[in-house]
Amino acid sequence: MDSIEHLKSSLDDADAPLADVIYHRLLDAIYQGKLTPGSVVNELALAQEFGISRGPVREAVRRLQGIQLITRQPYGKSRVISLSTESAIELFELRMALEGMACNLATRRMSDSDIDQLLRELENHHPKAGSPPRVFDFHERIVRACGNTRIINALCSDLYHLLRIYRHHSTSVVIERKEDAYEEHWQILQAMKARNAALAESLMRSHIGRAADNLARQLTAAPPLK
Repeated sequence: MDSIEHLKSSLDDADAPLADVIYHRLLDAIYQGKLTPGSVVNELALAQEFGISRGPVREAVRRLQGIQLITRQPYGKSRVISLSTESAIELFELRMALEGMACNLATRRMSDSDIDQLLRELENHHPKAGSPPRVFDFHERIVRACGNTRIINALCSDLYHLLRIYRHHSTSVVIERKEDAYEEHWQILQAMKARNAALAESLMRSHIGRAADNLARQLTAAPPLK
């Protein structure tokens, strides 16, 4: 469990219930790829690593199972979710449809000041700008700005966690893809500033399609899980 060694130091100062702290630390480790898709989640080893009893770890792992980030077969090992290439591509196809429409609606409904603020935040998170000041999820911001409750619920509830993991893996191999993604985000916002909803939707769909192609190549080339 060397991949989560960095989590231990923050436990002593946490005010939240211990199971909540463990849950969020593990969730963050999954998001960042420190606990990779398919990797075993050993509750006993985690408890020993954190220096706590097994109960809070078990509760945290159970919650991660509830949002489908960890799977467990009867009498088998718990593992971080690992989708087949086909299933991952299906998720991205769903994103293309729903986020494309979300971008269209957000272009019509966001205020000029909100779009300008989103552009400033994007520029603060340029891949070459060093450590960003805080977490920034461009896609979630667009979805939540669309004003369609059903689209928001579809993309920002449990499904959001799976999407975030595979979005991370679709841009994590080479810096060039991160820079390309940044440029694509910038172009989407320029279309939104121009109030060209059709173009913004098309650019978002194309952006997600390229990410899907990149992810498919990674998953196809990945070695089989032990």
